[in-house]
Amino acid sequence: MGQVLWRLPPRQQQQLQEDLADHLADRHREQQREGGGGRREQAREGGPQKRLPQHCHGPGTDIYQLLRARRGGKEQHGFIDLEMLPPELGITILSYLNATDLCLAGCVWQGLGHDEYLWQGLCKSTWGHCSIYNRRLPAGFSYRRLYLQLDEGSLTFNANPQEGIRYFMSKGILVDHPTELAKFIFYTRRLNWKMLRIYLDERRDVLDELVTLHNFSNQFLPNALRDFFRHIHAPEERGEYLETLITKFSQRFCTCNPALVRELGLSPDAVSVLCYSLILLSIDLTSPHVKNKMSKREFIRNTRRAAHNVSDDFVGHLYDNIYLIGHVAA
Repeated sequence: MGQVLWRLPPRQQQQLQEDLADHLADRHREQQREGGGGRREQAREGGPQKRLPQHCHGPGTDIYQLLRARRGGKEQHGFIDLEMLPPELGITILSYLNATDLCLAGCVWQGLGHDEYLWQGLCKSTWGHCSIYNRRLPAGFSYRRLYLQLDEGSLTFNANPQEGIRYFMSKGILVDHPTELAKFIFYTRRLNWKMLRIYLDERRDVLDELVTLHNFSNQFLPNALRDFFRHIHAPEERGEYLETLITKFSQRFCTCNPALVRELGLSPDAVSVLCYSLILLSIDLTSPHVKNKMSKREFIRNTRRAAHNVSDDFVGHLYDNIYLIGHVAA
């Protein structure tokens, strides 16, 4: 909800404009009654006459005029008091704040700053999936309290992954199921990637479910590999964990692209070879320590030695992608 733009209903907007028009018309009549004699006397004496201000009452009416009408015509200097606005408009303005600023706004506008819809939007925009979202919420449930618990759990996870997951489970936020844990990790950007790598290396069942959440349909191989490493960061050194990631990615990529696999004659093993070639090429082209960069012809020749069924054109497109876009695991 925090990311959704609210809009005033046309009927309510029309009512505000009518109130403003009636108020300005009353003021105009009062000014005519009070200053009519003086203006006539001034006209007879040949003095200057002041023109009454003209106000626009159409759909583009200024918000300050609406607020002035609701306050009885009194002027206000400085920031707008959000409580004078329609609730939908006030919530729209506060929906752009982060949690810290929303807490500060709640000290001034308690009714708006503590609105549950705003805190629900903050929770779901930061932690896209939690098991508690899909359950019937108990009486007295507060999304503001849930946000604080999610924030505390994320900080705990970034210090100790196992302790962080246990904290989420103790608060009823997550259930101990690989699919639920994988969805939580996939839709959350507040977890430290180093600690996440340690946790996934220990929980291979969660890693398997996390890989299946990726959809690589109709994606070019280097772009799909970048998307994969964006969620599951590659280790800094080659080892058993990197081999596991490449194997799982290759299987998932072939599953999502059966037509491409048949057309190019690919297999999970061939995709694995291409992935290693792309990683080595990325290092070669982006590292400042490598002076003699690999040419396109050399990359095609080396790759064809390992993957015999892959065409030169396809391998050449792989080289162009790395050369133009950059590292696949950056």
